[in-house]
Amino acid sequence: MAKKLERIMAGLPDKRRVKIEARADELATLKDLRQAVAQTQEKLAAELGVGQDTISRLEKRSDMLLSTLRRYVKAMGGELELVARFPNRNPVVIDHLPPDGKAGGGAKKARPAGSRKLAA
Repeated sequence: MAKKLERIMAGLPDKRRVKIEARADELATLKDLRQAVAQTQEKLAAELGVGQDTISRLEKRSDMLLSTLRRYVKAMGGELELVARFPNRNPVVIDHLPPDGKAGGGAKKARPAGSRKLAA
């Protein structure tokens, strides 16, 4: 007989359960994000002007262009933020990437992560 995950998790010590849940949160996929905002692949495909099969393939990819990821997140009503983290330094939001993968512009200074505005 199969055990339900909820039962297994409920039987774990609180500290272990919290650690597992935190790690699971780190592993969110594009599909998880789409489902969290209650969008179907079909609706997202229509928003992006592509076929549903394209969305399915995107959600299975392990590597993609930042511009593609930005468009995917934007189509769900979100905003993509790229943050670089280094030891012994504050996180830095990288906001000088060209929109939609278009080349151009030189390197600009990145802003501290506390700032909320992103370049388009």
